[in-house]
Amino acid sequence: MAFILIGVFLFMVYGACLVFYRQAWLALPEFRVPLSFVPRTFISIIIPARNEEGNIGACLDSLLRQSYPAGLFEIIVVDDHSTDNTAAVVRQVSDPRVRLLSLQEHLEPGERLNAYKKKAIDIAISHSAGSLIVTTDADCTVSPDWLMLLDACYEEKKPVFIAAPVAYIDETSFLKIFQSLDFMTLQGITGASVYRKAHTMCNGANLAYDKKAFYEVGGFRNIDSIASGDDMLLMHKMYKRYPDRIAFLKSPGAIVRTAPMPTWKTFFNQRIRWASKADKYDDKRIFWVLALVYGWNVWFLAAGIGAFFIHSLAAAWIGLILAKTAIELWYLWPVAKFFKKEALLWYFPPAQPFHIAYTIVAGWLGKFGSYQWKGRQVT
Repeated sequence: MAFILIGVFLFMVYGACLVFYRQAWLALPEFRVPLSFVPRTFISIIIPARNEEGNIGACLDSLLRQSYPAGLFEIIVVDDHSTDNTAAVVRQVSDPRVRLLSLQEHLEPGERLNAYKKKAIDIAISHSAGSLIVTTDADCTVSPDWLMLLDACYEEKKPVFIAAPVAYIDETSFLKIFQSLDFMTLQGITGASVYRKAHTMCNGANLAYDKKAFYEVGGFRNIDSIASGDDMLLMHKMYKRYPDRIAFLKSPGAIVRTAPMPTWKTFFNQRIRWASKADKYDDKRIFWVLALVYGWNVWFLAAGIGAFFIHSLAAAWIGLILAKTAIELWYLWPVAKFFKKEALLWYFPPAQPFHIAYTIVAGWLGKFGSYQWKGRQVT
């Protein structure tokens, strides 16, 4: 009986969080570029790239098609020890706005790091001319108005850090649909939490921050030994210094699109990588949210096992998983509508067991295990 009461209590707290996130997401206004807006900010777009010969071309093509004035932005690609033709693809681009840096040339011979991506971004910023730094990934594409929206937000609201939406494409299998649903859930929480200043979340595929502020908070100093976290850990540093100058850009034109992981193995490695920094957050509010989600899913696993032996527990498990699914769908509907992915919600109920299992495994291995990323073993 006590175990069932714990489950009911966890559901009530979890449900309250989803009600908060949904209402905050709905209250967050969609941003539009004012008619009187005149671009003035010089922007440096930074793209760390490792073994991305199949993606970097499309990425650069979408960036060079921006409606933003051509003379007001540059693109800096940092080749992170690629063993394929990534650098050659970048060199083939004749546009003078595109520059290529080699991370290897900025390291000591044989020097090994735990956070190559942070080092690549740091070096690129030191070589940048822009006052606004924008980061994305080499496997992403953007809309023509992406920079216009980012700069209009930057000029109008005066934030030092802008988080913006990211979405998956090519949902052609259950695995990819599962990832899209999971990621879309996180994106809704990101926008809601930033808007209400509940906690800080973001994704490095779509960020913008003031270069002066980056140096004022010490850049990646004190977090440069952590393999992941070029996005959220930096955001936490910015939030501590400028708690009222963090923004989320909610606009369909600001969505960055990327492909999901192609296999379950790469998917788990990605999520373990994300989970590995959970106990490194200075913003402990997000830690407690993650702890709640993890505990809630552990309860479901334990209750599911116990349900084979205890009839009352089986009834409670079924009732709570139905309630969990219902409130998650209710929360997710307006987020899916923003991303125009309402049709994917039909797959949400059957994805529940997979989501519970992956949350537990990825969370555990993120703390106590290791993972592979971009051909490197990270511990």
